Amino acid sequence: MQFEKGYLYHIYNQGNNQRNIFFNTENHLFFLKKIKKFISPYADIIAWCLMPNHFHLMVLVREEKIPVFESNTVTQSHGVTKTRTFNDSIGIMLRSYTRAINKQENFTGKLFREKTKAECINCPEGPTPSFIGSKINIQNTEAQYPQVCFDYIHQNPVKAKLVDKETDWEFSSAKDYANIRNGKLVNKTVAFEYINYK
Repeated sequence: MQFEKGYLYHIYNQGNNQRNIFFNTENHLFFLKKIKKFISPYADIIAWCLMPNHFHLMVLVREEKIPVFESNTVTQSHGVTKTRTFNDSIGIMLRSYTRAINKQENFTGKLFREKTKAECINCPEGPTPSFIGSKINIQNTEAQYPQVCFDYIHQNPVKAKLVDKETDWEFSSAKDYANIRNGKLVNKTVAFEYINYK
């Protein structure tokens, strides 16, 4: 994955062999804490949705890499400050979550597919809307694609027939935009620069 500061990205991955990655409410909440810890330092979160076997994030990248402090646990000596990329942070988040779920479910091996996808939504060369297929005809991609991606993320549970309307799904940012919940993960101020919520 290649990220550039100042651009919107749709980040997503699913369970290896399409198996579930969330098994109870605590798993969802744990993953949201991981998002806050590993994604928020690099990006403003515009939209998110956690489905039983996959997740979606729409983010505006603020930083491609940041300094992180790591202590030396082997020698118990003073820590050092290293630079960690956004890409590395996503990998750490998914590996950390995988370890916890493998322990909880008595699994071994990979929980997620090998490669996490990150598609630029508003890059100058144009978006790569492969996740929505060729059925949608977008005339002005730079202006319209952020809205299409935002709507797509929130409509996932409806299209999967898990709920009747997007605000019925507990594990997405749709409730925050509908002012049903006052979630702290999304940055609505930044989001409204790119999308309209009906």
